[in-house]
Amino acid sequence: MSEKVVGLGAGGHAKVILDVLGLDDRFEIVGMLDTNPELHGKSFLGVPVLGSDELLHDLYEGGIKYFFLGLGSTGDNEPRRKLFEKASGLGMEPVSTIHISAVISPSAHIGGGAQILANAIVNPSTILGINNIINTGAIVEHDCILGDHVHIATGARLASSVKVGSLAHIGVGATVRQLIYIGEGATVGAGAVVVKDVPAGHTVIGNPAKKLEK
Repeated sequence: MSEKVVGLGAGGHAKVILDVLGLDDRFEIVGMLDTNPELHGKSFLGVPVLGSDELLHDLYEGGIKYFFLGLGSTGDNEPRRKLFEKASGLGMEPVSTIHISAVISPSAHIGGGAQILANAIVNPSTILGINNIINTGAIVEHDCILGDHVHIATGARLASSVKVGSLAHIGVGATVRQLIYIGEGATVGAGAVVVKDVPAGHTVIGNPAKKLEK
């Protein structure tokens, strides 16, 4: 019997996750929740949008024990963290979403609620925290350690033994040299080439990557 799952956030990222879960007969997507009232009562890729996040408690009490995040991020991962913790705090369990084309080493540790998308690679002895996105075509090399609620965006590449703090975002097509530390909540801009550590909360851009001055 398939497990019933609700999706949180009905935007572009959710479309990708629904595609992946549609290939997995272990789950039945019963609906989506979204804060936009204009979506309520409508269909999202064939899945009904039931209402806002305020329905989570009632859904859990009604027997829906699993959730996935359809909410993506483009630099600020705090909204994903809050939504993840809201659902988890009720006792719901996050569904890990792993595309059949992803390559994951048996020695890698994958935290709960991971979203590892098409053609992504997670190599040996890597550790992923909870609620990580390893987006389409991203590469996480051996011995990397990622904190919680991290997003490695499409086509980004982490060389070996990179450490990424919680809530950090590595932008589209960025490259991070081996042994680099990316601090908590830091952002690496799209296409950046990181050859020095990035302090917590900083944003870096360019080749070589330098701090973005506000």
